[in-house]
Amino acid sequence: MTEPRQDEVAVPLEDLVTLVWGRNIRPDVFTRWSQGLEFSEDEPTALIQHEGGPCGIIVPLQASLLKNLLFSEGAPEQWNNLSADQAKQLLLMSLCEVFELCGVEKVVLVYQCTKKDKSGEEAMETGEGSGENTAAEEQEPTTQDTGSAQEEGPVAAVDEFHQSLRMRQFSCADNLKTMIESSYEIFHGRHGVLLFLYSVILSKGIENIKNEVTDPTEPLIDSVHGHGSQSLINLLLTGYAVSHVWDGDQDVAGLKLRGIPRQGKVGFLTLLEHLRYCEVGSYLKNPEFPIWILGSETHLTVLFSKEMTLVAPESRDAEARRIFKSYDPEGNGFISTILLGDVLRALDLCAEEEYVDIMQKKLDSEQLGIIVLEQFMQEFFANEEKSPIPESFTVYHYNGLKRSSNNGKVQYQQGKAMIQDLGEVKCVTTDNSAIKTCLATKWPGVEVLWDNDISPSLN
Repeated sequence: MTEPRQDEVAVPLEDLVTLVWGRNIRPDVFTRWSQGLEFSEDEPTALIQHEGGPCGIIVPLQASLLKNLLFSEGAPEQWNNLSADQAKQLLLMSLCEVFELCGVEKVVLVYQCTKKDKSGEEAMETGEGSGENTAAEEQEPTTQDTGSAQEEGPVAAVDEFHQSLRMRQFSCADNLKTMIESSYEIFHGRHGVLLFLYSVILSKGIENIKNEVTDPTEPLIDSVHGHGSQSLINLLLTGYAVSHVWDGDQDVAGLKLRGIPRQGKVGFLTLLEHLRYCEVGSYLKNPEFPIWILGSETHLTVLFSKEMTLVAPESRDAEARRIFKSYDPEGNGFISTILLGDVLRALDLCAEEEYVDIMQKKLDSEQLGIIVLEQFMQEFFANEEKSPIPESFTVYHYNGLKRSSNNGKVQYQQGKAMIQDLGEVKCVTTDNSAIKTCLATKWPGVEVLWDNDISPSLN
């Protein structure tokens, strides 16, 4: 076998495939993930997703792209009318940012090497390779034939893909953007999503990722349903493959569970928090830019706005309302009188027993057993500045699946949002959609009037 060049190394297929897929790769799941990074014909900067599954890669890249589109230096005013080359440059920036988030010292580029040039040496599948890309040593992927004659073709395709993989290593001292741009067709081609994922994993290091996830035996892609794990989403979103979305680390029965270590540039909200399956911390609920990945049980989408006050530092008034409401999960606008001490402690206010007793009698003078939010705020925070969030602002929603988009077109859907106190009725809608429920995990009083009166789908 031809010896690899100095800048080429063998792909550690067994460890890589096991980390991503587990011990078995379902051919139908692999097929759903076999797509490139492609833009919508109907929205120049919107990436499209052909089948369920690869949103775990596509959506974080889309969110990063929107950040660069809307808030980078020299961002265009006509942000929704860009050329194909401008959209490509934004995507290249986002691809580079993932490697930068992971803090890698060297970038590993994984590509397919299935063709031969005139000299007989293997070249990149894109056809742009030459004798520079000599074959690296191969290892067998961990896939198993089910024994079904009907599945021989798909299983063989999985094996053929992995056996064709090669990788080259680049120092980050080199121009990362130039390297990514010269390799753009790799990520744009048929297996571009997987080649990018493999490149990120090998750049960060398989062992580093195993040390960050809670359970290293759980694959990054669900072996049955094919969706990306929270660890995979967090890796693309923050550079850390941690399994939880709360702030920092938590000790649970002596077990250290790792969460998000710092504020994200892009945020994350999930319907699963409403269902009480998880807790999203402030690092993701309050990102640097007003862009949030929205998670349902099976899919990821993006909500974004140009209104920077949405991510302004939380005012003391807003903090007090948020903490009070955390003790009022039903949204009644009041808490039990006996919880006053807990609320005061959470707000770092005086919570001595004698003082709490006095305030309970004052705020519940009729002895109804409840303390109303507005009375609480008037007593403790009457002079605090309120949240800078405007009464209404424009938001947009992205869903990369054609089948989930209006008229089958992947386009940004516009809406007018209002965030109101639960005790005040400014706008009443009949919107009981999943997207409203998801947004309410951050803004309990949110209402959104969507264009054409059609609520976007989270699935």
